[in-house]
Amino acid sequence: MIMQSEITFLGTVSHPNLVKLLGYCCDDVEFLLVYEFMPKGSLETHLFWRNNNTEPLSWDTRLKIAIGAARGLAYLHTSDKQIIYRDFKASNILLDEEFNAKISDFGLAKLGPSAGDSHVTTRIIGTYGYAAPEYIATGHLYVKSDVYGFGVVLLEMLKGMRALDQKRPSGQQNLVEWIKPYLSDKSKLKSDIMDEKIEGQYSTNAALKAAQLTLKCLETDPKLRPSMQQVLHTLETIQAIKLRRRKRTKHCSKFATINNFQ
Repeated sequence: MIMQSEITFLGTVSHPNLVKLLGYCCDDVEFLLVYEFMPKGSLETHLFWRNNNTEPLSWDTRLKIAIGAARGLAYLHTSDKQIIYRDFKASNILLDEEFNAKISDFGLAKLGPSAGDSHVTTRIIGTYGYAAPEYIATGHLYVKSDVYGFGVVLLEMLKGMRALDQKRPSGQQNLVEWIKPYLSDKSKLKSDIMDEKIEGQYSTNAALKAAQLTLKCLETDPKLRPSMQQVLHTLETIQAIKLRRRKRTKHCSKFATINNFQ
């Protein structure tokens, strides 16, 4: 049933940030789906399963991945069918050779509410730690339930830690419950929010905006969360901060060099 759902959805949507379903094979024993090859694997692997021979994802790459995934979700939410993805998590974000993100695994995707309705009511399935609180509590699934899951993954990318980890000390095992109170506090950026492996790669302004965006995505009330289009716009604004900073630095270096020859 899940594979049939995936074929149904991937057969009707197409976007650069959604994985391509190339075909499927079915016999009496097995049902196999064939996707395009994604050589860099999943975001989860790069964030949490690195070995000593691989570099941690840089700030720029994490931002690029977040923007790509946001584009994919925004497309689903604004398509004619208004699709709710329902299981957004790091393991479902696949990466090509250039670290372009593509959302995969549409087995739990659901058509959005009919005109005039705010939500659909459905059986509660998904991944604990990423599922929105209103969905867990009531079975009510909103388009913005996906935004909550995106916020959890964005927090994982900022902190470099899993959403849930029983090996962490008490009070830190649930990443959202642990870090969410700090997300609006600029003084907590380096000490409590940002991954120490990317220290020095981002401007304070960009990191703070990313933290504040994460907080908005994690709002308990779905009506207070931004749309994925708004999330995408904010992420692109953060990326532009990085680009402007580099241009200013390059200009200052040229100016200093010219002065040295005068």
